[in-house]
Amino acid sequence: MASQVKPPTTGGSPPQSVEKITRIAQDYPYNPAIALRYWLRTASTLMREAQIYEREGHDEQAYLLLFRHAQLVLVHLSKHPDAQKDDKDRQALVKAEKEVEKNLTKLEALKPRINKRYERYTQLLRERQSRKLSSESSVLPEPSERVTDPALTGVAEPLEAGENRDLAVRLAHSELNRRATIRSRRAAGDWGDWENAYKTEPRSADQDLSQRIQNIRNNLDNKGSISQSHRRQQSTPRDLSTSSESTYNYPSVPRQKALEPIISTPQIAIRDNNAERRAPPILPPKQRIEPSQALLVDGAIASKLPPIPSKVSQGPQLPEKVRSSEDTISAKPDLDPASYTFKPSAYLENGTPLRSVFLPASLRARFLSLAASNTKNNLETCGILCGTLVSNALFISRLVIPEQIATSDTCETTNESALFDYCDSEDLIMLGWIHTHPTQTCFMSSRDLHTHSGYQVMLPESIAIVCAPSKNPDWGVFRLTDPPGLKTVLNCTQKGLFHPHAEENIYTGALRPGHVFEVNGLEYETVDLRPKGQRN
Repeated sequence: MASQVKPPTTGGSPPQSVEKITRIAQDYPYNPAIALRYWLRTASTLMREAQIYEREGHDEQAYLLLFRHAQLVLVHLSKHPDAQKDDKDRQALVKAEKEVEKNLTKLEALKPRINKRYERYTQLLRERQSRKLSSESSVLPEPSERVTDPALTGVAEPLEAGENRDLAVRLAHSELNRRATIRSRRAAGDWGDWENAYKTEPRSADQDLSQRIQNIRNNLDNKGSISQSHRRQQSTPRDLSTSSESTYNYPSVPRQKALEPIISTPQIAIRDNNAERRAPPILPPKQRIEPSQALLVDGAIASKLPPIPSKVSQGPQLPEKVRSSEDTISAKPDLDPASYTFKPSAYLENGTPLRSVFLPASLRARFLSLAASNTKNNLETCGILCGTLVSNALFISRLVIPEQIATSDTCETTNESALFDYCDSEDLIMLGWIHTHPTQTCFMSSRDLHTHSGYQVMLPESIAIVCAPSKNPDWGVFRLTDPPGLKTVLNCTQKGLFHPHAEENIYTGALRPGHVFEVNGLEYETVDLRPKGQRN
């Protein structure tokens, strides 16, 4: 198993400049040999993540994802080989470009807030240097030299996922129920189009889209981003378009620290299968530390927050209809996802942080029961692991069995449009996949590796679960190493179901000490999209 490389940081991350965030946003592997429709799925997922981070108050991470979405769509996908080949793909690309157009206002609104926090932080650094508070060193490294994670900026004490599993499950249940209620009410038209009604900057209806896109490109140029991206594009893996055709379809959807002492609080009784158990005390919510409210101690930010006032002044009130709808379905204050942030639980070999993935402990057994008929007949079965983002952690909340055809060594998804449409309608993020090896051992075959590279190329946390019910061990959770595994597989041009790769350390386990936590009590749904004749 590959070692987990850990940056030398504790607690939250110091503020970062917009310039640095844009550099991070452009640092991802792009391969034009991957079909445009899959990259468009990547763009859609980036949008979902950005919206959640924005809603939870993570300005830096929201900016990063929105900028990455814009850069991916405008710089890469507009020049993708498939852009002019298929009318459906072209229409989807135009839709993605319009989303970038809408997001420009968000980027412009986030930028001054991010820069203000960064400027305050650098001012504190200068003051500490001038006062020589540290007897060991009178010079601090520049902020850009520090290992940082935009998702943790301003978080006083992020939570350890492994130590707070019960809290994570309760957060997920509360937030998923809230989102489902909002989605159903909006679908029923209860709230109308109030979101658009309160936009402060009206758009010109007669402005040509091409001019808007050019304005966005100019905006990116001013940040020095496109020139950087062109240099990076020249160093991307060679074009595999001449060898991307295969005789089968991968079932893939490519995408791109201890806690403070717990305050004693009354325990909450939770009913579970008619048996009463005690939930752990509710942990204190996270505190967002602005640089002006902090002291620097040995290069770290220490909280110096004033007492919380008894009443907090609120902004302008929304109309009664909006307030009552939101308030009645909002999570309880102690379960507000914006009040908690889970820290990364592992890191890629290149140092990229991996958010925690929470996997329902009973999901594997449920999947094997659905696959039992195929397994008995020596046929593979695959399923898609879908979920969402809550408090900087990923929760698998849906097991989707797509339409598929199978052999003893392969499993091909069919009618992918139905799968995509379902995920879009439910606001789901594809977090990985699960499949059976009816007679083989538990390992990642060369074909499995190529399948999984599509998931992991833009979502590093994506996982592949292999179930080998007749062998020991009978299951495993895996990811590609990065480096060398991901780039090796993306550059591979070999054909055939099974072929060797030159690198040995090409994949690794993802369960602890990786970034995946199998937890009890995490609710999920099963959706079988197969025709009735294919089901057990």
